[in-house]
Amino acid sequence: MLSFIETINGYVNDFVWGVPAMICILGVGLVLSFRTHFIQLRKFGYALKNTIGRALHKTKAADGATTPFQSLCTALAATVGTGNIAGVAGAIAIGGPGAIFWMWVSALFGMCTKFSEVTLAVHFREKNKDGDWVGGPMYYIKNGLSKKWHWLAALFSVFGVLTVFGTGNATQVNTIIASIDSALSNYHVVSADSMGTVNLVLGIILAGLVALVLLGGIKRIGSVTEKLVPFMALLYILMALGVVIVNYKNVPAVFGMIFKGAFDPSAITGGVVGTVFMSVKKGVSRGIFSNEAGLGTGSIAHASADTKYPVRQGLFGIFEVFVDTIVICTLTALIILCSGADFEYGVAAGAELTISGFVATYGGWVSVFTAVAMCCFAFSTILGWGLYGSRCIEYLFGTKIIKPFMVVYSLVSIIGATADLGLIWGIAETFNGLMAIPNLIALFLLSGTVVKLTKDYFNKYANAPDAKAS
Repeated sequence: MLSFIETINGYVNDFVWGVPAMICILGVGLVLSFRTHFIQLRKFGYALKNTIGRALHKTKAADGATTPFQSLCTALAATVGTGNIAGVAGAIAIGGPGAIFWMWVSALFGMCTKFSEVTLAVHFREKNKDGDWVGGPMYYIKNGLSKKWHWLAALFSVFGVLTVFGTGNATQVNTIIASIDSALSNYHVVSADSMGTVNLVLGIILAGLVALVLLGGIKRIGSVTEKLVPFMALLYILMALGVVIVNYKNVPAVFGMIFKGAFDPSAITGGVVGTVFMSVKKGVSRGIFSNEAGLGTGSIAHASADTKYPVRQGLFGIFEVFVDTIVICTLTALIILCSGADFEYGVAAGAELTISGFVATYGGWVSVFTAVAMCCFAFSTILGWGLYGSRCIEYLFGTKIIKPFMVVYSLVSIIGATADLGLIWGIAETFNGLMAIPNLIALFLLSGTVVKLTKDYFNKYANAPDAKAS
């Protein structure tokens, strides 16, 4: 029975994350880019000023909301995760170094897509019975489109609930456990026979920590992520830059491999990756999987921001994709390619390839750092997706179901720590891709609203101080 389910899911997954889906995601990004006159490029400097600049100012949010920076960190918590480490490694191994170039291309359009998602989420959000701001694809479908499209909102929410237990929790916990187990084994702290018991205990501890944060509501989630995300991102960036500096002589050659491999992958991979198609497919799909532009999930967190101007919060969407893909994913690629980490093209690879790049540069002790980094990346992803799942199930069943959902979601951590998750990961990845379909339809239909809001903002409000949301 399990093999039958795996086979069916494999076919569906290949379609969902295949060429048609990538064309749709890139196509919508292209349409939005043209209609906004490539705002992600025209206003990139303005976006940095109004994201990094605003993050340096201490602000307080109104009841039922988070500060704009906390909303960004919550979104980044779910977006910047193990995909930035394992996903990039897989893209290079199967698609060659040229996959990174196509990942950059997907990010270029993804910046505008995420800008549009966030802008619409804030514009069409509403307050729930508890007084919290709620928004995201289901709400901009409900409040922005006619009733004949409302089934798309329910569909997105159903896919969202089905996705979070696997993508958002179980697989992330499994990553945490694997990294801790690796560090414990390297230093012979725990025997192989005792590892199962240790993993169970770790799963119970993680379940408690997840519940403690999520049951505290949106403000506690925002408070935790605004501390955790900058710490984990800065730590990873500094360690990655160290690898690049030590191996600086290899940097020009690596960029040459990336650009040449994008259009002639066989020249770099010795013929193992022989087609540009495979390089494009792996680069674009991993880029989308990393930054989530087109899935609509990040806009759920941004909808909680205490801001008066949807477009101003939308600028955080541009910054989010830039940090996730252009900065962190590129650094991961440089870790692998500059360090001379040993791997075989055409053979699937994951986080272990990135870790080998660190080890080749720093030595075995770095396994402790990788364990800490992976724990931070994965735990923050669990929190972000917990919020996404709660908003999706709230849309379907109301606010009373949120706390029971949070408890069940937290307990899934124990499964993630102790079970083989191959099938769960595959199914979750499929539902993750299916979430993009209703969202992309809505983005295309509401592209005119994005254009109008953008024009109004830059004509009237661009220099106005941000006010409390009302």
